[in-house]
Amino acid sequence: HAHLLPGGGGQRRVSGMASAAKRVRRESGTDALAAFLEWCDRVGLVLSPKVCVSREGTVADYGLIAREDLQTGEVLFTVPRAALLSQYTSSLSSLLEKEQDSLKSQSGWVPLLISLLHESTISHSHWGAYFSLWPDFSGLDHPMFWGEEERRRLLQGTGILEAVDKDLANIQMEYSSIILPFLKAHPEVFNPKVHTLELYKKLVAFVMAYSFQEPLEEDVEDEEEPNPPMMVPMADLLNHVANHNANLEYSPECLKMVAIWPICKGQEVFNTYGQMASWQLLHMYGFAEPYPGNKDDAADIQMLTLCTAALQATKTEAEKQLVLEQWDLLCQMEMVGEEGAFVIGLEKVLTGEELFTALKVLGMSAEEFKEFKEQEGWADETGENGNTDLTFAVIPTLKASWKKLLFDATLLTLQAFSSDLKAEEEVLSDQQAFSKLSCREQFALQVRYGQKKILHQLLELVSS
Repeated sequence: HAHLLPGGGGQRRVSGMASAAKRVRRESGTDALAAFLEWCDRVGLVLSPKVCVSREGTVADYGLIAREDLQTGEVLFTVPRAALLSQYTSSLSSLLEKEQDSLKSQSGWVPLLISLLHESTISHSHWGAYFSLWPDFSGLDHPMFWGEEERRRLLQGTGILEAVDKDLANIQMEYSSIILPFLKAHPEVFNPKVHTLELYKKLVAFVMAYSFQEPLEEDVEDEEEPNPPMMVPMADLLNHVANHNANLEYSPECLKMVAIWPICKGQEVFNTYGQMASWQLLHMYGFAEPYPGNKDDAADIQMLTLCTAALQATKTEAEKQLVLEQWDLLCQMEMVGEEGAFVIGLEKVLTGEELFTALKVLGMSAEEFKEFKEQEGWADETGENGNTDLTFAVIPTLKASWKKLLFDATLLTLQAFSSDLKAEEEVLSDQQAFSKLSCREQFALQVRYGQKKILHQLLELVSS
């Protein structure tokens, strides 16, 4: 879950929009969709006659619906590479290439964002009909657009507040230090009165929620930079569920959306944006899957929280010093870090090796720790027989002292939420009460509840 500016979204993409956006776009929607489909025709984007784009019968806004039964492996549409919108296909591509050194950023998104600033504001863009599906980008409802008070009230404890604060700081910094100087250096193309920070922020959310990153070739080294994001018309209209039924495939000439399961007539076609916890879906895409639909849901325990729990359990200065030395060694081993989190899934700890090693080292006596440090091999230390898989079946069998430490860290994590599990359970099970909540409240409730259920389950496992 390392979170660089926007997009921990991995190699996929996303779309889900709050259904509130549906009402905004109804009126102009049908004309915009007709113009977009006509554009698809012109650019050679081929849609199978067995599917159609619709707003009826979809989970949110636009989506793709099967008009007939589809078999596994059937191609639903094909997007030629010339129809993609990226820093390489934009009308500014040669300028962007020439200036690439001044456009480097932590996110790697700047060249695409500059392309979007330009293409979305000129009257004759090759992608004009595509942009008309998102008038003003006003339907985006990521938490970064919520008021600060509402964000705190609904999302405290989820990890989204910290992620949004980081994003907003990065966006502000990127705009003032990279974008603005670039705009001013090219007044023939850009106007800071049109290409504002506000528009830039919307475009960052648009890229977060709708762009795709082409996976690197299988045999490429880990160190290789990921491919920059790009916009894939038509593919970005598909909604996401963890249990998806279609996948985007890449080839040199084109991208194809392919059914990975049989899909019945009338069913919606779903892509995946990757294995995303509900808090990540809400943070990056502005929606959450209704509880308990997200099989990839997870809760984080900040690594520093485990250290805090260990420190709180110390009674003497010497014990405290020992914990700090142990933590320091874990940092050197790169098992933990200031910003990192242990990730707890629905059936096991997804960062098993890190948590196992942290519990093991923090659980050592001064004598054991001294011995451990003197071993040559601690740098590649793993569990007994190399097994550090912390499934929910294994956790109750851990040493009592490890379980106590994990219990304390889990409790500290739960205390960060301002809301009560029982009260949330009641609202979730009462259809009438739930339907009275706003879209934002519903999504936030599902995120909080999913995380707390995982943490409460962990508490039970370490109490047994």
